[in-house]
Amino acid sequence: MPIVVDPYYDESSLRPMHDHVFPGRGQDHHERRTWMVIMLTASMMVIEIISGLIFGSMALLADGWHMASHAAALSITVAAYFFARRHARNPRFCFGTGKVGELAGFSSALLLAGIALIMAYESFRRFLAPVSISFDEAIAVAVIGLTVNLVSAWMLGEGRPHEHDDDRRGQADHNIRAAYVHVLADALTSILAIAALMAGRFQGWAWMDPAMGIVGAVVIARWSYNLLVDTGSILLDMNVHAGLDDRIRERLEDDSEGRIDDLHVWRLGPGHFAAIISLAVPEPRPPSWYKSRLDGLDELSHVTVEVNPKGAPRS
Repeated sequence: MPIVVDPYYDESSLRPMHDHVFPGRGQDHHERRTWMVIMLTASMMVIEIISGLIFGSMALLADGWHMASHAAALSITVAAYFFARRHARNPRFCFGTGKVGELAGFSSALLLAGIALIMAYESFRRFLAPVSISFDEAIAVAVIGLTVNLVSAWMLGEGRPHEHDDDRRGQADHNIRAAYVHVLADALTSILAIAALMAGRFQGWAWMDPAMGIVGAVVIARWSYNLLVDTGSILLDMNVHAGLDDRIRERLEDDSEGRIDDLHVWRLGPGHFAAIISLAVPEPRPPSWYKSRLDGLDELSHVTVEVNPKGAPRS
Protein backbone atom coordinates (compact mmCIF):
# COMPACT_ATOMS: atom_id res chain seq x y z
CA MET A 1 0.00 0.00 0.00
CA PRO A 2 1.56 3.35 -1.03
CA ILE A 3 2.24 5.94 1.64
CA VAL A 4 0.31 9.16 1.09
CA VAL A 5 1.92 12.20 2.66
CA ASP A 6 -0.33 15.14 3.48
CA PRO A 7 1.01 18.23 1.63
CA TYR A 8 0.84 20.14 4.89
CA TYR A 9 2.63 17.49 6.91
CA ASP A 10 6.16 18.31 8.10
CA GLU A 11 8.15 15.72 6.17
CA SER A 12 11.31 16.48 8.15
CA SER A 13 9.83 14.47 10.99
CA LEU A 14 9.90 11.37 8.76
CA ARG A 15 13.68 11.22 8.39
CA PRO A 16 16.63 11.83 10.71
CA MET A 17 17.63 15.34 9.58
CA HIS A 18 18.82 16.25 13.08
CA ASP A 19 20.25 14.46 16.08
CA HIS A 20 18.34 13.31 19.12
CA VAL A 21 20.79 14.16 21.88
CA PHE A 22 18.98 15.44 24.96
CA PRO A 23 21.46 15.63 27.88
CA GLY A 24 20.58 17.08 31.26
CA ARG A 25 22.27 20.16 32.64
CA GLY A 26 25.64 19.48 34.30
CA GLN A 27 25.63 15.81 33.37
CA ASP A 28 29.43 15.52 33.15
CA HIS A 29 29.79 17.29 36.50
CA HIS A 30 27.30 14.91 38.13
CA GLU A 31 29.13 11.89 36.73
CA ARG A 32 32.53 12.98 38.07
CA ARG A 33 31.13 13.77 41.52
CA THR A 34 29.33 10.44 41.67
CA TRP A 35 32.59 8.54 41.02
CA MET A 36 34.20 10.36 43.96
CA VAL A 37 31.25 9.57 46.23
CA ILE A 38 31.39 5.88 45.24
CA MET A 39 34.99 5.66 46.47
CA LEU A 40 34.11 7.35 49.76
CA THR A 41 31.01 5.20 50.27
CA ALA A 42 32.77 1.92 49.51
CA SER A 43 35.57 2.70 51.97
CA MET A 44 33.16 3.58 54.78
CA MET A 45 30.99 0.59 53.97
CA VAL A 46 33.82 -1.82 54.76
CA ILE A 47 34.64 -0.03 58.02
CA GLU A 48 31.02 0.01 59.24
CA ILE A 49 30.22 -3.61 58.40
CA ILE A 50 33.36 -4.90 60.13
CA SER A 51 32.77 -2.60 63.12
CA GLY A 52 29.11 -3.60 63.40
CA LEU A 53 30.07 -7.28 63.53
CA ILE A 54 32.83 -6.69 66.07
CA PHE A 55 30.91 -4.31 68.36
CA GLY A 56 27.50 -5.99 68.05
CA SER A 57 25.51 -2.92 66.85
CA MET A 58 22.54 -3.62 64.59
CA ALA A 59 22.18 0.08 63.80
CA LEU A 60 25.83 0.27 62.77
CA LEU A 61 25.67 -2.98 60.81
CA ALA A 62 22.48 -1.85 59.07
CA ASP A 63 24.15 1.42 58.12
CA GLY A 64 27.12 -0.48 56.71
CA TRP A 65 24.99 -2.78 54.56
CA HIS A 66 22.93 0.22 53.62
CA MET A 67 26.08 1.91 52.35
CA ALA A 68 27.04 -1.25 50.48
CA SER A 69 23.78 -1.21 48.58
CA HIS A 70 24.19 2.49 47.92
CA ALA A 71 27.64 1.93 46.47
CA ALA A 72 25.93 -0.42 44.01
CA ALA A 73 23.17 2.11 43.37
CA LEU A 74 25.69 4.88 42.73
CA SER A 75 27.40 2.55 40.28
CA ILE A 76 24.08 2.32 38.44
CA THR A 77 24.07 6.12 38.26
CA VAL A 78 27.49 6.43 36.61
CA ALA A 79 26.79 3.44 34.35
CA ALA A 80 23.64 5.19 33.12
CA TYR A 81 25.55 8.39 32.36
CA PHE A 82 28.21 6.40 30.49
CA PHE A 83 25.66 4.42 28.48
CA ALA A 84 23.62 7.51 27.61
CA ARG A 85 26.72 9.38 26.44
CA ARG A 86 28.12 6.49 24.42
CA HIS A 87 24.86 5.75 22.62
CA ALA A 88 23.59 9.32 22.35
CA ARG A 89 23.68 9.24 18.53
CA ASN A 90 22.73 5.61 18.08
CA PRO A 91 19.79 5.63 15.60
CA ARG A 92 18.26 2.59 17.27
CA PHE A 93 17.13 4.92 20.06
CA CYS A 94 14.30 6.73 18.30
CA PHE A 95 14.29 9.71 20.67
CA GLY A 96 17.82 9.46 22.04
CA THR A 97 19.03 8.11 25.37
CA GLY A 98 17.59 10.81 27.62
CA LYS A 99 15.42 8.30 29.48
CA VAL A 100 18.31 6.07 30.49
CA GLY A 101 18.66 8.24 33.59
CA GLU A 102 15.00 7.65 34.44
CA LEU A 103 15.49 3.91 34.09
CA ALA A 104 18.52 4.08 36.39
CA GLY A 105 16.56 6.18 38.89
CA PHE A 106 13.69 3.69 38.83
CA SER A 107 16.12 0.81 39.41
CA SER A 108 17.72 2.68 42.30
CA ALA A 109 14.31 3.28 43.83
CA LEU A 110 13.58 -0.45 43.72
CA LEU A 111 16.90 -1.07 45.41
CA LEU A 112 16.01 1.45 48.10
CA ALA A 113 12.74 -0.38 48.70
CA GLY A 114 14.63 -3.66 49.10
CA ILE A 115 17.01 -2.02 51.57
CA ALA A 116 14.07 -0.78 53.63
CA LEU A 117 12.59 -4.28 53.82
CA ILE A 118 15.90 -5.84 54.85
CA MET A 119 16.47 -3.18 57.51
CA ALA A 120 13.00 -3.71 58.96
CA TYR A 121 13.43 -7.50 58.98
CA GLU A 122 16.85 -7.41 60.67
CA SER A 123 15.64 -4.87 63.23
CA PHE A 124 12.68 -7.07 64.22
CA ARG A 125 15.08 -9.98 64.61
CA ARG A 126 17.17 -7.93 67.03
CA PHE A 127 14.06 -7.18 69.08
CA LEU A 128 13.55 -10.92 69.51
CA ALA A 129 17.22 -11.78 70.00
CA PRO A 130 19.14 -8.83 71.52
CA VAL A 131 22.96 -8.85 71.37
CA SER A 132 25.62 -7.16 73.48
CA ILE A 133 26.76 -3.81 72.05
CA SER A 134 30.13 -2.07 72.52
CA PHE A 135 28.60 1.40 72.59
CA ASP A 136 31.67 3.64 72.73
CA GLU A 137 33.41 2.04 69.76
CA ALA A 138 30.19 1.81 67.74
CA ILE A 139 29.37 5.49 68.37
CA ALA A 140 32.82 6.56 67.15
CA VAL A 141 32.45 4.61 63.91
CA ALA A 142 28.90 5.90 63.37
CA VAL A 143 30.10 9.51 63.73
CA ILE A 144 32.78 8.90 61.09
CA GLY A 145 30.13 7.35 58.85
CA LEU A 146 27.88 10.37 59.25
CA THR A 147 30.73 12.68 58.33
CA VAL A 148 31.40 10.71 55.16
CA ASN A 149 27.69 10.78 54.29
CA LEU A 150 27.43 14.54 54.78
CA VAL A 151 30.51 15.16 52.62
CA SER A 152 29.05 12.86 49.94
CA ALA A 153 25.69 14.67 50.07
CA TRP A 154 27.45 18.01 49.67
CA MET A 155 29.43 16.70 46.69
CA LEU A 156 26.34 15.42 44.91
CA GLY A 157 24.21 18.40 45.90
CA GLU A 158 26.69 21.12 44.94
CA GLY A 159 25.41 22.99 41.94
CA ARG A 160 22.18 20.97 41.75
CA PRO A 161 19.19 23.12 40.73
CA HIS A 162 16.33 23.54 43.17
CA GLU A 163 14.51 20.24 42.95
CA HIS A 164 10.95 21.55 43.25
CA ASP A 165 11.47 24.20 40.58
CA ASP A 166 13.07 21.66 38.28
CA ASP A 167 10.31 19.09 38.75
CA ARG A 168 7.77 21.75 37.85
CA ARG A 169 9.65 22.61 34.64
CA GLY A 170 10.51 19.02 33.83
CA GLN A 171 14.26 19.66 34.11
CA ALA A 172 15.01 17.44 37.12
CA ASP A 173 17.75 14.84 36.54
CA HIS A 174 16.25 11.84 38.33
CA ASN A 175 19.44 9.84 37.88
CA ILE A 176 21.50 12.18 40.07
CA ARG A 177 18.45 12.69 42.29
CA ALA A 178 18.40 8.94 42.94
CA ALA A 179 22.09 9.02 43.90
CA TYR A 180 21.43 12.02 46.14
CA VAL A 181 18.52 10.29 47.86
CA HIS A 182 20.66 7.21 48.48
CA VAL A 183 23.31 9.35 50.17
CA LEU A 184 20.69 11.19 52.23
CA ALA A 185 19.31 7.81 53.29
CA ASP A 186 22.81 6.87 54.40
CA ALA A 187 23.06 10.07 56.42
CA LEU A 188 19.67 9.39 58.00
CA THR A 189 20.61 5.87 59.07
CA SER A 190 23.88 7.20 60.51
CA ILE A 191 22.00 9.81 62.56
CA LEU A 192 19.52 7.20 63.78
CA ALA A 193 22.36 4.83 64.61
CA ILE A 194 24.11 7.52 66.68
CA ALA A 195 20.87 8.38 68.50
CA ALA A 196 20.17 4.73 69.28
CA LEU A 197 23.71 4.05 70.47
CA MET A 198 23.74 7.18 72.64
CA ALA A 199 20.43 6.15 74.23
CA GLY A 200 21.79 2.68 74.90
CA ARG A 201 25.08 4.02 76.26
CA PHE A 202 23.70 6.63 78.66
CA GLN A 203 20.12 5.50 79.36
CA GLY A 204 20.46 1.74 79.07
CA TRP A 205 17.82 1.65 76.34
CA ALA A 206 19.30 -1.11 74.22
CA TRP A 207 15.94 -1.54 72.48
CA MET A 208 16.53 1.82 70.76
CA ASP A 209 19.09 0.20 68.46
CA PRO A 210 16.61 -2.01 66.55
CA ALA A 211 13.86 0.61 66.96
CA MET A 212 15.89 3.16 65.02
CA GLY A 213 16.44 0.55 62.32
CA ILE A 214 12.68 0.31 61.86
CA VAL A 215 12.24 4.10 61.79
CA GLY A 216 14.95 4.37 59.15
CA ALA A 217 13.29 1.63 57.08
CA VAL A 218 9.96 3.51 57.07
CA VAL A 219 11.54 6.81 55.99
CA ILE A 220 13.62 5.16 53.25
CA ALA A 221 10.55 3.29 51.97
CA ARG A 222 8.78 6.65 51.64
CA TRP A 223 11.65 8.13 49.65
CA SER A 224 11.68 5.05 47.46
CA TYR A 225 7.97 5.39 46.74
CA ASN A 226 8.28 9.03 45.68
CA LEU A 227 11.19 8.25 43.36
CA LEU A 228 9.32 5.31 41.83
CA VAL A 229 6.31 7.51 41.09
CA ASP A 230 8.37 10.30 39.54
CA THR A 231 10.56 8.11 37.34
CA GLY A 232 7.81 5.62 36.48
CA SER A 233 5.52 8.35 35.16
CA ILE A 234 8.25 9.51 32.77
CA LEU A 235 9.09 6.00 31.60
CA LEU A 236 5.38 5.51 30.80
CA ASP A 237 5.29 8.80 28.85
CA MET A 238 2.81 10.41 31.20
CA ASN A 239 2.37 14.16 30.94
CA VAL A 240 4.63 15.52 33.67
CA HIS A 241 4.51 19.16 32.54
CA ALA A 242 0.86 20.18 32.15
CA GLY A 243 1.80 23.85 31.99
CA LEU A 244 3.62 23.27 28.70
CA ASP A 245 0.40 21.95 27.12
CA ASP A 246 -1.39 25.13 28.11
CA ARG A 247 1.31 27.36 26.63
CA ILE A 248 1.27 25.44 23.34
CA ARG A 249 -2.49 25.85 23.11
CA GLU A 250 -2.25 29.56 23.90
CA ARG A 251 0.17 30.10 21.03
CA LEU A 252 -1.59 28.01 18.41
CA GLU A 253 -5.19 28.72 19.38
CA ASP A 254 -4.88 32.43 20.04
CA ASP A 255 -7.44 33.19 17.38
CA SER A 256 -10.85 31.72 16.72
CA GLU A 257 -9.79 30.00 13.51
CA GLY A 258 -7.22 27.46 14.62
CA ARG A 259 -7.99 24.42 16.75
CA ILE A 260 -5.71 21.72 18.16
CA ASP A 261 -7.38 18.38 17.52
CA ASP A 262 -4.66 16.25 19.04
CA LEU A 263 -1.73 17.08 21.31
CA HIS A 264 0.85 14.76 22.87
CA VAL A 265 3.68 16.08 25.03
CA TRP A 266 6.21 13.85 26.76
CA ARG A 267 9.65 14.13 28.31
CA LEU A 268 12.72 13.00 26.38
CA GLY A 269 15.28 13.88 29.03
CA PRO A 270 15.95 16.47 31.75
CA GLY A 271 14.64 19.77 30.39
CA HIS A 272 13.78 18.30 26.97
CA PHE A 273 10.25 17.61 25.74
CA ALA A 274 8.74 16.35 22.49
CA ALA A 275 5.37 17.36 21.08
CA ILE A 276 3.14 15.96 18.35
CA ILE A 277 0.47 18.46 17.34
CA SER A 278 -2.47 18.03 14.98
CA LEU A 279 -4.04 21.32 13.90
CA ALA A 280 -7.28 22.05 12.09
CA VAL A 281 -7.44 25.48 10.38
CA PRO A 282 -9.61 26.92 7.58
CA GLU A 283 -6.64 27.99 5.45
CA PRO A 284 -3.62 25.84 6.29
CA ARG A 285 -0.09 27.21 6.23
CA PRO A 286 3.17 25.23 6.15
CA PRO A 287 4.00 23.45 9.41
CA SER A 288 7.12 25.58 9.78
CA TRP A 289 4.93 28.67 10.26
CA TYR A 290 3.14 27.08 13.20
CA LYS A 291 6.43 25.85 14.64
CA SER A 292 7.76 29.39 14.56
CA ARG A 293 4.90 30.42 16.85
CA LEU A 294 6.32 28.08 19.47
CA ASP A 295 9.66 29.90 19.57
CA GLY A 296 10.64 30.73 23.12
CA LEU A 297 9.31 27.49 24.60
CA ASP A 298 12.81 26.29 25.41
CA GLU A 299 11.65 22.96 26.83
CA LEU A 300 10.44 21.87 23.38
CA SER A 301 13.34 20.03 21.74
CA HIS A 302 11.45 17.93 19.17
CA VAL A 303 8.23 19.11 17.52
CA THR A 304 6.10 17.46 14.83
CA VAL A 305 3.18 19.45 13.40
CA GLU A 306 0.36 18.12 11.24
CA VAL A 307 -1.97 20.67 9.63
CA ASN A 308 -5.38 19.76 8.19
CA PRO A 309 -8.10 21.89 6.64
CA LYS A 310 -10.79 22.54 9.19
CA GLY A 311 -13.48 19.89 8.93
CA ALA A 312 -11.24 17.41 7.16
CA PRO A 313 -10.59 14.05 8.86
CA ARG A 314 -7.26 13.71 10.62
CA SER A 315 -4.67 11.51 8.93
